[in-house]
Amino acid sequence: MVNNEMSLPWKLTSPKNKSKIFLIILSGILLLILLVLFSNFSCGVQHMTILNQINSYQETLDPEFCEVIVEKIDLFNDSCEPYIEILDCG
Repeated sequence: MVNNEMSLPWKLTSPKNKSKIFLIILSGILLLILLVLFSNFSCGVQHMTILNQINSYQETLDPEFCEVIVEKIDLFNDSCEPYIEILDCG
């Protein structure tokens, strides 16, 4: 007599279960990547963004752009460290 039921180890390693596990892991990794990329609340990301904007300002010396950067520096210094020196828009 042939037993048509699959054994337990075969059920655990069936391709159907492997694809579900793979999709769950892939979804988790994708979610973590999205959280890192779209979290603008990170002090490190804000710090690098402000430093890049300061470098851009030093090339153009646009006073309006300087005022925008100074506002961002004020907000950054209120909530994060290391403190960034306020620009002189003169």
